Amino acid sequence: MAGLNKVSVDDINVKGKRVLVRVDFNVPLKDGKITNDNRIVAALPTIKKLVADGGKVILCSHLGKPKNGPEDKFSLAPCAVRLSELLGKEVKFAKDDDVVGANARAAVAAMADGDVILLENTRFRKEETKNIESFSKDLASIADVFVMDAFGSSHRAHCSTVGVTEFVKETAVGYLMQKEIEYLGNAVENPVRPFVAILGGAKVADKLAVISNLLEKCDTLIIGGGMAYTFLKAQGLEVGTSLVDLEKVDYCKEMLAKAASLNKKLLLPLDTVVTASFPDPIDAPIEVTTVDANKIPSDKMGVDIGEKTRAAFAEAVKTAKTVVWNGPMGVFENPVLAQGTIAVAKALADTDATTIIGGGDSAAAVVQLGFADKMSHISTGGGASLEYLEGKVLPGVAAIADKK
Repeated sequence: MAGLNKVSVDDINVKGKRVLVRVDFNVPLKDGKITNDNRIVAALPTIKKLVADGGKVILCSHLGKPKNGPEDKFSLAPCAVRLSELLGKEVKFAKDDDVVGANARAAVAAMADGDVILLENTRFRKEETKNIESFSKDLASIADVFVMDAFGSSHRAHCSTVGVTEFVKETAVGYLMQKEIEYLGNAVENPVRPFVAILGGAKVADKLAVISNLLEKCDTLIIGGGMAYTFLKAQGLEVGTSLVDLEKVDYCKEMLAKAASLNKKLLLPLDTVVTASFPDPIDAPIEVTTVDANKIPSDKMGVDIGEKTRAAFAEAVKTAKTVVWNGPMGVFENPVLAQGTIAVAKALADTDATTIIGGGDSAAAVVQLGFADKMSHISTGGGASLEYLEGKVLPGVAAIADKK
């Protein structure tokens, strides 16, 4: 899979047409201010292209998880303001609790070629997440063309990602979708070897299929973060009060056996940073010691990889030609417990390999720690990139027309 055999924004003529673009503006907000605009920036190339081609660009996205319909704190209004600044042109916000109600329809009707408007949060309509036809038809009714550029939502079959495509004649993917699938697809289907995969994060359960799939594809699989302790327990080691998924111990045993039978290296922590209790709040000062992985005290919990492990993981990355990393090595939100994650980020920054960060917390960590510009590709989708690495077909990708 060298690329994506889908119609792209380069293949369509949008002049004078209404182009509904599903973007991913699910950005973090604090007191109504955007704290990280990466996702908005990532959408710019597609938006600029459609504007330059004379399309009437209508953007839609979800934000957060509004429970009972419209909630002010989940409004996309701040995104319209930020996008206007980034584009250097007015982006009209179509405030409308029905998303495609009278106000939105009036805004679309008044558009000139090259105009940009942003609709209200698609999840203000309860039909959205259930992919109910009525809302899909509403969205389609204001569009001549649909462009999917929200990789971070492409693993969900919602009205604005999948349902709408049934009622719009022309569909295409945007530049961000293309880039995501090119990088992730090549890494999984056709990697330049040696291929090293690094998995971290808290739960084994979230990564079951990923571990199994990547073991078949990669040469070395590195496991850190909270999920490592279930693997250590599977090896019969004492893990104290560390995070462990008791139901998945047997699965971890199977994976250790699978790695051995496929002749793949599976690296686990050699030493671990331990503490008496989880930091509360998460960034509170904390006292830690480092112990070997087979000497975790019964009353302590592991919260980061130790120095020996950092060195071993960095060494494994040095010889790699392709590296995929998903999930931090410890409780990186705490400066004391971020050292393992920083060490892995540094190792990736220092290599000439193609480095792909699989969204979510590892993407946040790389950005926060200042290594973003050293990575080949940082995925904008946590759950979507995980499902892609599992080998699943993403509904939001499948719904777009194939190239003839």
